[in-house]
Amino acid sequence: MKNRLEELRKTRGLTQEELADRLEVSRQTIISLENGRYNPSLILAFKIAKLFGLSIEEVFLYPEE
Repeated sequence: MKNRLEELRKTRGLTQEELADRLEVSRQTIISLENGRYNPSLILAFKIAKLFGLSIEEVFLYPEE
């Protein structure tokens, strides 16, 4: 699933490590999310959206085809 995580993280001036710490996950999880190799659990998706003040749909882009 595509997402805007890297864009949002960089806009806020956060490193992957800082974002991982705030979300209580590993830096490797952030890398995998940003590269689209890992889809987050619903709980993690909510945490990410809340951290950036956005809805899940604004962070994670689901193709509607």
